Amino acid sequence: MRAITLENISKTYYDKSRQLTPVLAINNFDLHIAAGEAVVLLGPSGCGKTTLLRLIAGLEQPDSGRVLYNQTPLDAIPVGERGIGMVFQNYVLIPHWESRRTVGFFLRLRDREDEVPAHVETVAKITGVDIEKLMGRLPRHLSGGEKQRVSIARAFARDLELLLFDEPFANLDAKFRAQARVELKRLIQAFNVTLVYVTHDQVEAMSVADRIVIMKAGQIVQSGTYQALHDEPNSLFVAEFLGRPTINRFWGRVSQGCWDGSYMGRARLPCSHPEGSEVILGIRPMFVRLVAAGEGTPATVERSIPFYAEKYRLLEVWLRKRRWQIQVELADQHAPGDTIHCQLDWDKAQFFDAKTGARIA
Repeated sequence: MRAITLENISKTYYDKSRQLTPVLAINNFDLHIAAGEAVVLLGPSGCGKTTLLRLIAGLEQPDSGRVLYNQTPLDAIPVGERGIGMVFQNYVLIPHWESRRTVGFFLRLRDREDEVPAHVETVAKITGVDIEKLMGRLPRHLSGGEKQRVSIARAFARDLELLLFDEPFANLDAKFRAQARVELKRLIQAFNVTLVYVTHDQVEAMSVADRIVIMKAGQIVQSGTYQALHDEPNSLFVAEFLGRPTINRFWGRVSQGCWDGSYMGRARLPCSHPEGSEVILGIRPMFVRLVAAGEGTPATVERSIPFYAEKYRLLEVWLRKRRWQIQVELADQHAPGDTIHCQLDWDKAQFFDAKTGARIA
């Protein structure tokens, strides 16, 4: 296993031929990944996740800062001794090679080709999938899911210390993605390696991560377990990025130490904030409850969306051009056009500065 340390990493891309504005992909980035830790880089498209992964792998060089493997600069370690297994979104299989040759390439270079069958058998036992039947096929005879299984088997068929994944299941259908996540988790638990995993899929992040690092514009916004980030976001960006259905936003102002949202009511802020300043109240749909007529805030149902697998129904409602969502029981029969009354669970409310997006806590 290898510990990975990123010290003050920055990376800018230039395209002089097209005279485009330089793009700052990574900006003064610091991160330590402990040996054996599974870290997921999560964020919107263009936030620098893949660039960071390529810097960790040594496929790109930073403009400034250092990448360290166990406190040794990456540049000082020969490529063949870095112990990296990497899985890409687009599989990267040699078109004219059978799967067995692809999986055993690393071992063949070291005159250890006789280890390939045992390796394939080990991966098959751990995942519960018989990949031996794929070994004699060319990539053009494999489905997308089968190609990715071969790609993952190749990543594990080496003297592995660091495993890098770049959105490996993004091109696969939802059913296979769910199955593949289970198989991957078994492999991660069986092989004692450090994992860095790039995705924009929250379910994938939850399924493999010891720690999630949320990125925005080439920097870390917040890191921690999924539950901690979901329940205690440090900014409106994190609160809105994590969680499905997304968090509700209600605008208000500070009045005598309280958030005043007009028809939504008033609530004491957790700490002092400038009088009259704009503050956004965030609350998840599960913490908005229905109450009897004449109580709470009235609203008109616009849509009623059932989520059968998750066993809840999402009501999209509106009042005075403001819209929000309420999570109710699946059996709820409210239809579009109905008037309902709702009440916020103030203990679950979170407050954010409207200008900076920072959490008020």
